[in-house]
Amino acid sequence: MNDITGLWSYLSQEPLLWLTATILAYLAGDAAFRAAGRRPLVNPVLVAVVILALLLWISRTPYQTYFKGAQFVHFMLGPATVALAVPLWTNAARVRRTLLPIAAALVAGSLTAILSALGVAAALGVRGEALLSLAPKSATAPVALGISEQIGGSPTLTAVLVILTGITGAIVVTPLMDALRVRDWRARGFAVGVASHGIGTARAFQVNETAGAFAGIGMGLNALLTAILVPLIAGWL
Repeated sequence: MNDITGLWSYLSQEPLLWLTATILAYLAGDAAFRAAGRRPLVNPVLVAVVILALLLWISRTPYQTYFKGAQFVHFMLGPATVALAVPLWTNAARVRRTLLPIAAALVAGSLTAILSALGVAAALGVRGEALLSLAPKSATAPVALGISEQIGGSPTLTAVLVILTGITGAIVVTPLMDALRVRDWRARGFAVGVASHGIGTARAFQVNETAGAFAGIGMGLNALLTAILVPLIAGWL
């Protein structure tokens, strides 16, 4: 028993262990998602987060130790963000034809995401660093973390909020759009991309290719606009 405990103590400090655990947790989440018939409630990211959280809690592993292994995944968010230009370039002609509606939806969506989060949190008594951490929650993770650090928020808290926002969007987008009778796949995709960044975009691609493409466009443009708006709004707080 002592040998097993000692082995775990050694392995738990190794970055490769937690990188492997992160990948396996996501694969388990994806398998559960497929087994459930791709139901949005069985979101692969949500399942992976629950698995990893339970593993860290049971093993009493500090988050800092886990992140030493998972930081490679975090690093890959950078190239993934740059790749946001691909759907925008591919659909450039379609974007030009609907430039005015896209611009209006982008501004409305970005401002709503920022101001609604700040307004509700402030009404509930949230102040200071925690309040500022909420502002960039609808931007894709690498951008949101950079904004949070710049305005005096907590990047760690922002990361949690970004993930929760993405998961929530991925779960509610299809039933919500169906209930609102929004049939245009461009509008559906763009809305979820602006509101729920990469996780919502992944869900959009699962539903419809056009929706996924416009979700990627919305995610990229919202990251840019959020990076401009949030520091301005934070300066007024």
